Amino acid sequence: MLNLAFIGFGTVGQGTAELLQNRAALLRERYGFEARIVAVSDVQKGALYHPAGLDLTALLVTAKGGSLAAYPDSPELVRGLDSLATIRKTNADVVIEVSYTDLTTGEPALGHCRAAFESGKSIILTNKGPVALAFRELSDLAKARGLFFGYEGTVMSGTPSLRLAREALAGCSVTAARGILNGTTNYILTSMEAGKPYADALAEAQALGYAEADPTGDVEGHDAAGKLAILANVVLGAALVPADVQTSGISKLTVEDVDTAKMAGERWKLIASAELGVDGKITARVRPLRLPLTDLLAGVGGVTNAITFETDLLGAVTLIGPGAGRVQTGFAILSDLLELHRTTR
Repeated sequence: MLNLAFIGFGTVGQGTAELLQNRAALLRERYGFEARIVAVSDVQKGALYHPAGLDLTALLVTAKGGSLAAYPDSPELVRGLDSLATIRKTNADVVIEVSYTDLTTGEPALGHCRAAFESGKSIILTNKGPVALAFRELSDLAKARGLFFGYEGTVMSGTPSLRLAREALAGCSVTAARGILNGTTNYILTSMEAGKPYADALAEAQALGYAEADPTGDVEGHDAAGKLAILANVVLGAALVPADVQTSGISKLTVEDVDTAKMAGERWKLIASAELGVDGKITARVRPLRLPLTDLLAGVGGVTNAITFETDLLGAVTLIGPGAGRVQTGFAILSDLLELHRTTR
């Protein structure tokens, strides 16, 4: 039985809890996997800790109400622990880090990761900041302490881009990765190809919840650059941070640009690419490119993500799937939990 502590309990945290609740019997019967949530600490909703496990139904009902204050009291229930106290003072085996992302400093999530490893706890996160900024440091900390470091959901949500490269392509040499790593920009470009001006396509993406009120991180390529840094570090052995990625976005593209590409049998995509040169150096870029329609990535529309790995034994291997979503990202956490379970049995 794994004891879990959630740092952050918004959309992704609640989606993960629902998966654990709804699939508990299947996970136990098929994989011998059992887990319970013993603690939750969320800046806005509050914090709960019960060493024997929280009641998931009550937890989800109260979380959906916006506050954990209505969660029923019991003799061993502790309220109000901050994130670091939750990590250090609870009986959790694994910390699930799903707080907000900061690609400049990595905080507070980076501090959460360090505190977890220092406390002898494994960590699984979908927060891009720590993995994009301190992958080697955190990997070394986990390895030195014999702990698990899970980060599958940091690049393409539940679509297993990192696991494909690390496990399914083991034995191959991966020399490059290129892909569509941001669903918001892909949706906007798909809408522009249908005739919408950039501003209208962006407004539609915001209305549908694909883009934030401030869409800069998406449309200027910063979100994709963070994910690309993770890919380059995990798959190609680089030591990049997002600032090392040459980055430009799609905000200057016009409907005329899109139409010109269409007439030439091409399609605009925001492409993130990392390539290992013969000199051993890695070139990493995020930029809008015109792709021929024969390119598999050109056919990926809407909010869907895709990644192509160039390998020595198989040639190009392409993976296409969702890059965001409540259930999809929750699945990424579940897949890391199952990997931890398999490797420690």
